[in-house]
Amino acid sequence: MDSIFNPDKQHTLASAVSISGTGLHTGINADMTLKPANPGFGFQFQRVDLPGQPVIKADCDLVTDTSRGTTLEDNGTKVSTVEHVLAALVGMGVDNCLIEINAPEMPIIDGSSQPFVEIIEESGVVEQDASKAWYSIDSNISHYDDVKRVEMVAMPSIEYKVTTLIDFNSPVLGTQHAGLKTMLDFKKEIAPCRTFCFLHELETLLDNNLIKGGDVNNAIVVVDKPVTEEEMVRLAKVFKRDKIEIKSEGYLNNLELRYPNEPARHKLLDVVGDLSLIGYPIKAHIIANRPGHSTNVDFAKKIKQYLKKNKHVKNVPVYDPNQPPIYSAQQIEKTLPHRYPFLLVDKIIELSDKHIVGIKNITFNEPFFVGHFPGNPVMPGVLQIESLAQTGGILAINAMPPGDYDTYFLKIDNCKFKQKVVPGDTMILRLELLSPIRRGICEMRGTVFIGNKIATEADLVAQLVKRS
Repeated sequence: MDSIFNPDKQHTLASAVSISGTGLHTGINADMTLKPANPGFGFQFQRVDLPGQPVIKADCDLVTDTSRGTTLEDNGTKVSTVEHVLAALVGMGVDNCLIEINAPEMPIIDGSSQPFVEIIEESGVVEQDASKAWYSIDSNISHYDDVKRVEMVAMPSIEYKVTTLIDFNSPVLGTQHAGLKTMLDFKKEIAPCRTFCFLHELETLLDNNLIKGGDVNNAIVVVDKPVTEEEMVRLAKVFKRDKIEIKSEGYLNNLELRYPNEPARHKLLDVVGDLSLIGYPIKAHIIANRPGHSTNVDFAKKIKQYLKKNKHVKNVPVYDPNQPPIYSAQQIEKTLPHRYPFLLVDKIIELSDKHIVGIKNITFNEPFFVGHFPGNPVMPGVLQIESLAQTGGILAINAMPPGDYDTYFLKIDNCKFKQKVVPGDTMILRLELLSPIRRGICEMRGTVFIGNKIATEADLVAQLVKRS
């Protein structure tokens, strides 16, 4: 991702790219193709080897197995070990992608996300003409699993970031932690980290013929118990090596560690992949203590339920009265022709070429309360719309060539009043351009928030006329 990557826009691939390899658990060779997709498509898997080429959405509600990787199933069609490719897509800023596969399991390649990141880079990531709706959370969401001793929490944050801690009571691994402060670091810090397993797990899988992916050089093997010479000979055969040794740190010598805390970083990679199954991009700080696929998926379901219940908190502007405004009331008066008692915006706290956030504090002393429902003061809806229009006027005038302008309403559409605005409320007024301003015509989507709840929303069309 380069410096001009806009995280508030949706992205897809520039072209289709493919990769092939065997599935770790099924041993079946798989050809996987990542294809561009339209805005709002999300991530979907298509089994092109089956009749009718069924499609399975990447959705936590469709997970049916997490014993060895994450498996999705819909109407009897399965696709497994999806987490590494999903992590690569999220890590590279891709929002919409069709993942075609001609086998029941994703290719494992080297057990990390790096091979998938490389083909995504080969294709290129392109911005789409659609904004990306981030979902914020306004309180901690926690998840505990007492049996597995797993603790996960999502905390409010202005960016999506992840911290993982692992502690398997293993003298080899010890306690490790890994952190990802921004997705921009995923490619370098997290993508190369491979899956790991304990020797006792590997032997159980081998005994039950559950690792059929041939070469097992795509997993770090942690030696957590004494090993006999006989077992070493058997492992050498499995790894197709003349000889297998245990390194002093307690890892088999089938591969070199890429980072001292590679296991903790791989657990973080799995968290990123599994939490993509929420289906909504979120802004939160995820802290995962001893995470695994089953708890990741349970946690994804919990976050998804929270977002469904609180969908109104999408893109909620945050008002911090401690921050100096971008425009004060005096500066607003220099831009807008309105004056008391008809100036209905107090300050501007955010302004870009495409959006604006203004503040209007509602007091009991507003002149309209004298005659509007005396004894039950409610701000008239039309004045809320006027307040939005004035804020939007500043956005529009700011985007025009220098000069003095008046703005006139042409149209108001899709207007809804969802809750009363009363004295003591602080209106947070957010407007965004729906299309570029052409010939002085400005189309905007306006929303009035009280706290994190929507009070009023409308689509506004105005015309800017230069004063002669």
